[in-house]
Amino acid sequence: MKQPLVTPKTGDSDPELQQLITFYEETLGFCPNSVKTMHHRPRIAYAFIEMNKAVMENQGRITSALKRMIAYISSNAAGCRYCQAHAIRAAERYGAEQEQLENIWEYKTHPAFSEAERAALDFAFAASIIPNSVDDQIAENLRTYWDEGEIVEITGVVALFGYLNRWNDSMGTEIENGAKESGEKLLSKNEWNSGKHTY
Repeated sequence: MKQPLVTPKTGDSDPELQQLITFYEETLGFCPNSVKTMHHRPRIAYAFIEMNKAVMENQGRITSALKRMIAYISSNAAGCRYCQAHAIRAAERYGAEQEQLENIWEYKTHPAFSEAERAALDFAFAASIIPNSVDDQIAENLRTYWDEGEIVEITGVVALFGYLNRWNDSMGTEIENGAKESGEKLLSKNEWNSGKHTY
């Protein structure tokens, strides 16, 4: 794409959008252009923020870092480079171990990942490809390590990022410097680049 499909709003003259920008500056270090684009129809932006908060809220054993790694695997399966970089940056900021961040592509075999984490990440991958490939074996393995509430949390992350993957790849959302830096630092050894998201 030669330019994003829709230009993100700036928030300069919009106090409500400025509140969202402040919220994201605290969590990611910058406000995603995706949220600024959604804000052309504010109810979509606010509904997304509420869903994001609900999905990423910690209710049990699934850590903030694991949720962001699930988001990364899901976005990788969907092919959205914008969301891959955002998810790996968020995983880094929310306490994922450096060894996990550097070896996320090898989660199936790398010793930095537990069997429970592998089960969650296997599910995330299978749930994110088209056609969906969650089968009895993947489901049973997930149930071995996680209870039903935790499985709902895991699926919530996959579904949330399914929305974001479609939004950002269709919009050609321009990637922010912070996300690009994290992608280049942690993912470029596996040939990550910003693709259509740089202008």
